[in-house]
Amino acid sequence: MATRLVYVVFILPIVLSIAFGSVVMADILQSSDRELNMWRVGSTNTIIHDKSIQIIGLEKQYLASTPIEIQVNVDDPFFDCGDLYVVIYSGKNTVITQSGFFKQCFDETNVLLPIDDEFSEIIDTPGQYELVVKMNDQNQKSSITASGKFTIK
Repeated sequence: MATRLVYVVFILPIVLSIAFGSVVMADILQSSDRELNMWRVGSTNTIIHDKSIQIIGLEKQYLASTPIEIQVNVDDPFFDCGDLYVVIYSGKNTVITQSGFFKQCFDETNVLLPIDDEFSEIIDTPGQYELVVKMNDQNQKSSITASGKFTIK
């Protein structure tokens, strides 16, 4: 009697949950528009094209207290709408400043980003810096990236 109770209370729920999970996972994997990405360690869909995204107006050297003003040119029809991120790094992973320009949609007349806004930052500390621009598509599945280095004197 106790053995049957152990099977019903402990073993049967485990077997049923594994069977149910397998059926659900098989159904998910059969859908062509679904993707299984359980651990997002890095952006696996990052596309780096030097030709499709360009930083315009980035100089090699700036004086301290001189504003860094840039615009971004995106020449890829897949990224005609999306979010633009501009980050300035000092060293490997030290973020100095970051800006986000959301829902940047443009057509043939508006080719430079950010639209109806501007990126302008002042850095007072001399040193070497890297500016990285990243454009994500509307679905946040793909992105294009460009970067440039500059010096503050």
